[in-house]
Amino acid sequence: MAIFEDIKAGARLRGLDTAGVAEVVQVTRFGLDAVNLVFRVNGRVGERLVYRGEEAGFEFLEAGRSYAFDADGALLRLASEAYRLRLAHLFDPYLAVSASQIEALPHQITAVYGEMLPRQPLRFLLADDPGAGKTVMAGLLIKELLIRGDLERCLIVAPGSLVEQWQEEMSEKFGLAFDLLSRDQIENSITGNPFAERNRLIMRLDMAARSDELKAKLQAAPEWDLVICDEAHRMAASYFGGEVKETQRHKLGKLLGGRARNFLLMSATPHNGKEADFQLFMGLLDADRFEGRFREGVHKADVSDMMRRLTKEELYRFDGKRLFPERWAYTAKYALSPAEEILYKAVTTYVREEMNRADRSGDGNKRSSVGFALQILQRRLASSPAAIHRSLERRRKRLEERLREERLLRKAGSASLTRGPALPSLDADDLDDAPGEEAEAIEQQIADQATAAATLAELEAEILILKDIEAQALRLKLSGQDAKWRELEAILDDPIMIDPATGLRRKILIFTEPKDTLEYLQQKITARTGDPAAVVVIHGGIAREARRAAIAAFNSDPVVRVMIANDAAGEGVNLQRGAHLMVNYDLPWNPNRLEQRFGRIHRIGQTEVCHLWNLCATNTREGEVYQRLLEKLEQARAALGGRVYDVLGELFEGQALRDLLVDAIRYGDAPETKSRLFQKVDNAVDVDAIERLVAERKLTSEGMDPNAVAAIREEMERAQARRLQPHFIGAFFREAFQMLGGRIAEREKGRFEILRVPPVLKHRDRLIGRGDPVLDRYARVTFDKALIPGKPQAELLAPGHPLLDASIDVVLERFQPLLQQGGVLVDDADEGLAPRLLVYLEHAIRDGRAARSGEPRVVSQRLQFIQLWEDSRAADGGPAPYLDCRPITAEERGLVADAINAPWLSGHVEEQALGHAIAKLVPEHLTEVKRRRLAEIDKVEREVRARLTREINYWDARAARLREEERAGKEQRINASNAEATAQRLVERLHKRQEELAQERQITALPPVLKGAALVIPKGLLLARTKPGPSSVPAGFSDDPASRAAVEKLAMEAVIAAERKLGNEPRDVSAEKKGWDVESRDPRAGHLRFIEVKGRHVDGAVIMLTKNELLASLNSPEAFILAIVQVEAGFAREPIYVRRFFQRELGFAETAVAFDVRDLISLGSAPL
Repeated sequence: MAIFEDIKAGARLRGLDTAGVAEVVQVTRFGLDAVNLVFRVNGRVGERLVYRGEEAGFEFLEAGRSYAFDADGALLRLASEAYRLRLAHLFDPYLAVSASQIEALPHQITAVYGEMLPRQPLRFLLADDPGAGKTVMAGLLIKELLIRGDLERCLIVAPGSLVEQWQEEMSEKFGLAFDLLSRDQIENSITGNPFAERNRLIMRLDMAARSDELKAKLQAAPEWDLVICDEAHRMAASYFGGEVKETQRHKLGKLLGGRARNFLLMSATPHNGKEADFQLFMGLLDADRFEGRFREGVHKADVSDMMRRLTKEELYRFDGKRLFPERWAYTAKYALSPAEEILYKAVTTYVREEMNRADRSGDGNKRSSVGFALQILQRRLASSPAAIHRSLERRRKRLEERLREERLLRKAGSASLTRGPALPSLDADDLDDAPGEEAEAIEQQIADQATAAATLAELEAEILILKDIEAQALRLKLSGQDAKWRELEAILDDPIMIDPATGLRRKILIFTEPKDTLEYLQQKITARTGDPAAVVVIHGGIAREARRAAIAAFNSDPVVRVMIANDAAGEGVNLQRGAHLMVNYDLPWNPNRLEQRFGRIHRIGQTEVCHLWNLCATNTREGEVYQRLLEKLEQARAALGGRVYDVLGELFEGQALRDLLVDAIRYGDAPETKSRLFQKVDNAVDVDAIERLVAERKLTSEGMDPNAVAAIREEMERAQARRLQPHFIGAFFREAFQMLGGRIAEREKGRFEILRVPPVLKHRDRLIGRGDPVLDRYARVTFDKALIPGKPQAELLAPGHPLLDASIDVVLERFQPLLQQGGVLVDDADEGLAPRLLVYLEHAIRDGRAARSGEPRVVSQRLQFIQLWEDSRAADGGPAPYLDCRPITAEERGLVADAINAPWLSGHVEEQALGHAIAKLVPEHLTEVKRRRLAEIDKVEREVRARLTREINYWDARAARLREEERAGKEQRINASNAEATAQRLVERLHKRQEELAQERQITALPPVLKGAALVIPKGLLLARTKPGPSSVPAGFSDDPASRAAVEKLAMEAVIAAERKLGNEPRDVSAEKKGWDVESRDPRAGHLRFIEVKGRHVDGAVIMLTKNELLASLNSPEAFILAIVQVEAGFAREPIYVRRFFQRELGFAETAVAFDVRDLISLGSAPL
C-alpha cells in the first residue's frame, strides 16, 4: 500500500490509472491532504487530483519494474484473446467474408476492401453492371464497418419494390436486422422522429422524397454513420433552359449526403449520355468538385477516386474463368398483315395530326402532355391488338365524359374548353424512373385524358375519329390476325426451347409493356400450353407477396415454364436460376431498359449462354428505325463483344432514341427524313464511336483481368489460412461462455445448443443497448457458416453477433487488468534456454480531424505482439503467440524463480519495447498510411481547387460584363451584385474546403502504447533445471542450440529445393510467424501452398505442432503441408509431405500437440 507522502516524481504506481502502471512526472501539493499528479502511462500523459486516503488503492512498484508477472496464466490467455478479437479486423483482413453467408467474388472483394473501406470518409459511387452483386458488396461493407466498431447507425434508401429484398438479404446473408420504415412507425414514434430512435433502417425512396415532414425529421436526427442509396440514378437532376431541374429525389439525395459520415450511391446506369447531368449527379457526393454547370472543354472531371465501374466482360471467378456466360441477341422480324397495316396507318395519322395541333397551340404544358399521350398510343399500337383497342376505348370514353362536362358549361360549339383535369407533369425520363405501379397509373391517366382540342367542336371531331379507329381495332382484335404473336409462336417452337438432356421445355422470360398486352399474352400462352399453372406474371399492380411467389415459382417450380413481365420486373428481380432465354415482345424506347431487362437472367449464378429475341416490325415507321438500331448493334457486338450492351443508354447523347422514334412517326414518309434518322442511328452505333464511348464512359481506369484476379486469389488464400472463423473464435467462445456460467452442448458435429445464457451477458446487452438483443437460449449456433443449414437452422456466432460481442466485453471488463499485471507462460515447443518477454503493443495513426467524442480521429490502427530477449533482440511474435503457450505450474515457477525476477525485467524493458516500436514499427505504419492517404487527399484538393477556381473566375468575369451592361442601360435577368455575391460565396467555400483537407493531411503517429506483457519460459529451460534422467530431453530433440539451428536450416533448404524441383516458387516466411514456414506458389495451378517445416534427427520420435500451426492446417486443409525432414550425419533426407494429418477441434487450453513421427511418415509421400 502506498503512503501519501511517498508519492513523488519518478514513483511508479499501479492503480492510479486503469490503463496500466503510471510513472509520476510532476507533483504539486495543495496543503497536507491533496496533490495534483501529472503522470505518464503507456506513452500517454495524464493528470489527476488525489486526496489523502485514495492512496490506499495504489501500489508502489520497485524502480523500473512494470510487471509483477503474477497474473493467472489461464485468465491471461483468455483476456489476451478477447482483446485480439475486439480488434479482430486487424488480424483477419476479410473478416466479414468469413462471418457472412456468402461466397464473395474477386470484384466484390476489391470493391469493399480495395476501394471503399480504405476511404475515410467514404463518398463513393458503385456502378458495376446489373447482376454483379452490388447488394452483396453493400452488405459486406456494412458488416465490416460494424465489426470494426465504425458503424452504429445505418440507413438504406431504395425503390419501394426493392426494400423488402434488401431487408431479407441483409438478414439472411449477413445476419443484420434492419427495420422497414413504415407509416405506423412514424405515427407511433415515441419522440416523433423514428430516424432518431432506430439505428438500422431501410426507407422507400419516394416515401421520403415526397414528404417535407420526413425530410425535416431526417435533418433533425443524429448523423448516420453510413447511408446507402440503391438505384441512385433516380436521384439525378438535369438542366433545362440553363437552370437546374431539381427533382424531389435529387433534393433528398443532397440532404442525405449532408447527414451521412459515409455516403454510398449504387447504380448500374449512372450516366445517361449527358455529361452535364452526370456531373450534377456526382455533385451529390462532392458538391465542391462538381460546382456549376458543365461546360465542354472547361470542366473535365476525373472521378476515378469516387467511383468503381466494372462491366460484365471484366468480371472473373477466382479460377480465372469469366463470371458471366456469353449473351446473344437476335432480331426477330415480322411484317404487319394488310389489316394491321390499315389500322397502323389510321392510328399513326391520328397521332401525327394531334401532335401537330398541340404544337400549334403554343402551350408548352399541353404540347408535352399531348405528345406523351400520343406516344403511349403509338407504342400500344405496336404492342398488341388488345392493347391498342383497350387504349382507344378508354381514351374515347374519357373524352366523351369531358365533352359532357364541357357541354354543361358551354352552349356555343366554338366556345373554348376549360383547362381540363390536372395531369401529372412527369416527362418520359421521370416516368422511366417511377415505381412500376405508379408508372402504369400515370401512363394510363395521360393517355386517356390529354387532348390538343381547344374547342367543343374540335373535341367532338376527335371523338368521331377515335370511334372510327376503335372500331377498326376491335375488328382486327376479333379477327385473330396478329403477326407479332405468330412470330413469338415461332420462337416458342424453336428447337432451343427443348432441353436435350431431359426432353422438357426450357423456361423463358417474356417482357412486354402495357398490362393489356401482358394479360393478352397470358391468355394465349395458357391456351397454347393447356396449363394455367405453367404461366406466371409480374406487373406494377401485383402485390409484393404475389410478386415474390411468382419469382420463386419461376426459379424453382418445374411446372412453371413462362414468366410474362413488364418493366416492373426490370430492377431487383433475380431470375437467373429459372431461365437463360428471353424475349422482348415490346421494345423499350429507353435503350437502358434493354440491358436492365437482360440483366434479370444474365446475372451472377447464370451458367448457361443467354439468348434474347427482340421482336421488331419491318413495315412500320418506328420499327424501321429500331430495326436499323438492332442491326447496327449486332454488327457492333460482333466486333466488340458484350461491351456494346454496357453503353446502350448513352449512344444517343445529342438526341434521345425516343425522340428519333417520334420523328419517324411524324415525318417518316419523307425519304430525306428517313435517311437522316438512319444516319443518326448509324453514327450513334458506329463501332468506332461505341469503342470511344466505352472508354470514356468507363470513367475510371481500373479494370480486372486474370492477372489481377490471381493476385486477389493469392491474398484470399493467405487470409483463409489465417482466418479467425471458425476455429479461433469457436475455441474462445466455448471457454469464455462456460467460465462466465453459460451452458453449451454439442448436438451435431460443429453445431451447438445454448441451454442457458448467464445473466451477466444479458445484463451486459441491456447495459450497452447496442444492436440486437442477447436471448435466454439458442436452439442451435455454429461457428462455421457451412454448418448453418439443418434442423433447426443454426445462428452463426461471429464478430457482430450480440452474444459473442457481449462475451468479449465481459471478459475484458473482468480480466483486462491482468494484461498490465503480466503473467508467466510456458512454450512447450521451444527447446531453447532463453526466456523472452512477450509485449502487447498498440499503435495508431491519426489525422487533424476530431471524432465525435472530441478525441483525435484514428485513420489506422495496429496491435502487434513483440518478443524481447535479455540481449536486446526483438522479433515479431506472430498474430497470437500466447495461444501456443500454457500457464506455468507452481512447481515450474519455483524452478525458474530467478528468471522471473531477472534484473533485465526490472530495468528498462518497457523503454526497449517502445523504442523498438518507435524506431521500426511506427515509421513503417506511418509511411504506409501517408502513401495511401496523401495521394487521395492531393487528388481531391486538385479537383476541388480547379473546379471552384474556374467557377469563381466565370462569375467574376460575368459580374464585370454585367456592370458594363448596367452602365449601358441594358436590363439583365441577374444583376452584377448577385454575380459578385456568387463569386464570393464560392471563394468562401474553397477556403473552407481547403481548411478541411489540410486537417485530413495532418497525418501523424500517436505514441505507441503497451497494453500488456507475458514472460515466456521455454520448455528447454524447464527440462534443463529438472533432475537429469532418461526422459529429460525427448528423443530427436537436441539440447544444443547450435545443433538445433543447423538441423532447422538443413530442413528449410531441403524443402525449398524440393519445391523448386516441382517448378514452384517458394519463399521463406518463418520469421513472420504466420503458422507455416514456407509459402510456395504453384504457377501452373495458380494456388499457394503453406508448408510447415519440421526438421528432426533421424532417430527423432516426436514432432510438436503449436496451436497456431494446427489451426492454420484446419483453416486451409487443401493448401497446408507438413514437411518432415530427417537429418542424419549432417545431411538432410528427401522431405516427406503430409496432408490432412489433423482433423479435430482444439480446446482453448490446448497449446500444442505431440505427434509420433512414424505415424506421420506413414501418412506422407514424396513431395508433390
